[in-house]
Amino acid sequence: MMKIIPVLTLFLLLTFSLKSQEKGSTSSINKLVSTIPGIDRSELIAFAKQYIGTPYHYGCADPKKGFDCSGFVNFVFRHFNLIVPRISREYKALGTALKPEDFKVGDVLVYYSFKDRRHIGHVGIICEADGMNSRFIHASSGRVHKVTISDLSSEGYSGHFYKCIDVIQ
Repeated sequence: MMKIIPVLTLFLLLTFSLKSQEKGSTSSINKLVSTIPGIDRSELIAFAKQYIGTPYHYGCADPKKGFDCSGFVNFVFRHFNLIVPRISREYKALGTALKPEDFKVGDVLVYYSFKDRRHIGHVGIICEADGMNSRFIHASSGRVHKVTISDLSSEGYSGHFYKCIDVIQ
């Protein structure tokens, strides 16, 4: 009986998260991140790097088919039992923006849409922390069209940077 309770709790958390995401709810967005103590940030990045070269596939979070940006971030964190939003726009209201000097490996970078700066359009995970010169791993819909590592300071990303948040804490 005692073994069933943690599994039931995880199931309920996942169900709540998926229902909130389906409805596009923003009132509970700050509660979507469910943290589990003891996550090693370097292990998280090592896991993410296994998928470098996986094709970009809009709306997908399956390593056999491909990833979109939020699908990749969601897939990586779920591997470590961390529940984060599946849709990039839900990161807009999530967490508190960090100062560049506080960026850490495993933090999530959030970007404005390339078409409209009123909306969030991209997310990635810091894999080398160095403030605004950090590097991040993400599923790029751009020229490379796959999971890759990019520089936050590059022209294509620095101008669309919105914030960096710590979802591991």
